[in-house]
Amino acid sequence: MTETRDDHVTWLTQEAYDRLKAELDHLSGPGRVEIAKKIEAARDEGDLRENGGYHAAKEEQGKQEARIHQIQHILQSAHVGEPPRTDGVVGPGMTVTVRFGGDDDEVTFLLASREESGSPIDVYSPRSPLGSAISGKKVGETATYTMPNGRSATVEILEAVPYGEF
Repeated sequence: MTETRDDHVTWLTQEAYDRLKAELDHLSGPGRVEIAKKIEAARDEGDLRENGGYHAAKEEQGKQEARIHQIQHILQSAHVGEPPRTDGVVGPGMTVTVRFGGDDDEVTFLLASREESGSPIDVYSPRSPLGSAISGKKVGETATYTMPNGRSATVEILEAVPYGEF
């Protein structure tokens, strides 16, 4: 799955779409039945205030419902196919190589959504600090972004090619 700079559109490969749809079908069907049975069985054990199994099942139910809503949101805004891409310009679906300022280390990654985490290379989200700083940049340009620890980092774009062509 890749995302465009428009936060309302999510590009999905057919494989990612099918995987998410199957997960949603399971969680909202058999998954809900399974968790309801766990809650009912724990409820039958007696006092709910001291019933660890009941509280664990309710927490599991909450996480499951959150995942159902997350998948529904992704699928509602999904476009199956490939986002428009231009060689040499950083964007979703591109394999990007950068060099961090101050050292010679190069890092290559796929700029895409976490839903494409099955990729054989690291995946960085376009919405991450690094991803949003480099989106739209061209090979040879630099970008500065704020890391989670509050420090700034500068990267130089060395390469940006459509995924699968590196």
